[in-house]
Amino acid sequence: MSQDPTISERFGVPLVNLHGLDFLNVDEPRCVELLIDEARAGRGGWVVTPNTDIVRHCDHDPELREMVRSADVRIADGMPLVWASHVQRTPLRGRVCGSDLMYSIPESAAPAGLSLFLLGGKDGSEEQTARILQARHPALKISGTYSPEFGFEKDPANFAVIEDKIREADPNFVFVALGFPKGERLIHRIRDCVPKAWWLGVGAAFDFVSGSIKRAPGWMQDTGTEWVYRISQDPKRLAERYLVHDLPFAATLFSRSIKRRFGKG
Repeated sequence: MSQDPTISERFGVPLVNLHGLDFLNVDEPRCVELLIDEARAGRGGWVVTPNTDIVRHCDHDPELREMVRSADVRIADGMPLVWASHVQRTPLRGRVCGSDLMYSIPESAAPAGLSLFLLGGKDGSEEQTARILQARHPALKISGTYSPEFGFEKDPANFAVIEDKIREADPNFVFVALGFPKGERLIHRIRDCVPKAWWLGVGAAFDFVSGSIKRAPGWMQDTGTEWVYRISQDPKRLAERYLVHDLPFAATLFSRSIKRRFGKG
């Protein structure tokens, strides 16, 4: 019996393995094109956008690693991952940032007649994001927004409420802004309630779109120094993550890429 083709085979796009995770080798325009085509064909899935911090978590937590591996698509959201892929001579075409997809997917979804659901955010950022995207693309269909209360994951009844809202909205794309791994765990648990939708965890993207958090200048995004800007905005929360955990792990990532380059990894 023949098996159904994998996403990579159906897309005709190769995979690049980094640190035990397979990444779809696409740039942002191609990624958006493929997801829009899949949505129009009535096929859904789950996109994870690992950055260095997420890869580090996966390296230390087998449960998280297997969950991320179970997603249909992984795309590299982080310049260190792109650089590491070049070091090991399996170059990724570029960074595909979840926060950027928050703009580019709605731009392409609007003329295609596809709909979005915005899940997560805080202090009304999901509603403000919906208004801003709607103003930019008047034809865009936003089928619903919902921000679960803090600690929702501790009560199973809350999952049923979220599922009911999304099932009723029946969107083509569900953007989940709850941070990693909370957002990904939620997607993993409830995505079957709308199997034809594409689910994406987008971290702080609602805050960026709504303006409650200012994003780093483009040159910092392109040079892989956006983390410096993020620390300056919220040093209490982010300094330890980036300086104590992620920087040393990035060194490990490059070390392993060098070993793979010379056939030792």
